Amino acid sequence: MKRCGFLGVAALLCSFGSAQQALADGAELFADNCAICHNAGGTGTPGLAPALNRPEFWQALGDDAPTYISTVMTKGFNMPITVRGERFAGMPMIPVSAVSDEDLATIATWVLANLGELDQGVTAEDIAVVRSGALTNADLKAMRPETE
Repeated sequence: MKRCGFLGVAALLCSFGSAQQALADGAELFADNCAICHNAGGTGTPGLAPALNRPEFWQALGDDAPTYISTVMTKGFNMPITVRGERFAGMPMIPVSAVSDEDLATIATWVLANLGELDQGVTAEDIAVVRSGALTNADLKAMRPETE
């Protein structure tokens, strides 16, 4: 019985370790692929890319947050938006096509957990589904909370 208990604790520690590694990987992948526009830590670049470190935004999206971020990453976003009083209407967010679905899922999960303070994740399968889905920029804009 002690052996079973030890294995259970070991499994728990391993899953915790892999979750922490996934978050570290997400931070690195974000820095490598997203920070050029959204800045380090997702603080945004005035006039270019909105801040992503807005828990109120991600939490207001609720259950739609994983679909929203996955769709923006795979299909891009090219509509005027206002974020914290600043209008963004210039450079479109282009689809991220040179990054694997697994890495996009890792980035999206990191954004939701660290910048959105959500306990929601995105899988590579989720990315593949939205990539082949029919959501449009208008659908994404309609998902956005009115408070923005």
